[in-house]
This record gives sequence, structure tokens and C-alpha cells, in this order.
Amino acid sequence: MSAATIVLAEDDEDDYFLVASAFREAGLDNPLHRAEDGEALMDFLLRRGRHAGAPRLPPILLLLDLRMPKKSGWEALREIKSDARLRRIPVAVLTSSNAEEDVARAYDLGCNTFIKKPSGLEGYAALAQAVKTYWLKVAEIPNMEPLPAPGGDSGPPGGR
Repeated sequence: MSAATIVLAEDDEDDYFLVASAFREAGLDNPLHRAEDGEALMDFLLRRGRHAGAPRLPPILLLLDLRMPKKSGWEALREIKSDARLRRIPVAVLTSSNAEEDVARAYDLGCNTFIKKPSGLEGYAALAQAVKTYWLKVAEIPNMEPLPAPGGDSGPPGGR
């Protein structure tokens, strides 16, 4: 069985490159899917449109930027945590803000952790190690049902 997908919802190409490079250097073999905006994120999670062939299992972790075009991370977080099919996906807000009101609002909307984006390669390397250690080895993540196929067929039951 292949490693579970990690999703990075990030509109900034440079930040995506830093995360992807750090994950490779840390030896994370999980596929890293980039959603370049909030609409693309929701399409991937719900297997809609060009993402109809996305993995049936929800991602093991979602790294979510809050300020994205089309649909903000705030809107996506609210939608994810209000959808019974998606609400158990661990969401780590990964943003340039560390304003107290943003931290509080993100937790109020159901995020699992709030991380200020690191600066430079060293900071991203530490982030990758933290993801590898905590989210993939230490944290207990509930089994989640496969997402319905486009058109509504839920397919066989089961978790990860």
C-alpha cells in the first residue's frame, strides 16, 4: 500500500518549493499534492472536476495557507470542518500570520494546529522533521472512509 497523501494548500510557488524540498530531504515518502487555491483544494478533497481521479482516501494531513485566491483558507477550513466526510482530516494551518486573532479564529474553526511559516531552508527543514515525527509517527489519526466517487458511488467501506 502506498503512503497516504499530504496536501499543501499554498498559492505561493516559492513556499511550495521550500516545503517540497524540505520534505524530500527529510525522507518523507508521502505524496505531496499542491492545491494552488481554496477552490482547487476543495475540488481535490471532494474529487470534483479535474480532480475526479484523486485518491479515494482523504489525506493524512492538510497544510493550509489562510490567504489564497478564489477561496480563502478560512473559507476552506470552515467548509472542511462542517463536512462529515472531511472533518477528521488533520488540518495544520501554515501561514505567514501569527496575529493572536488569526490563531484564535483558526482554532475556533477547527484547525488542529497553527504554524507560522518558517523563514529559510533551515526553518522548513525543521518543519519537515516535525511533520515526519509528530503527524506521521506520534499522532493517532482516525480511520476515514474513502470519499465517494464522482457521481456519488461511495465504493467499499474501510479506512486507511
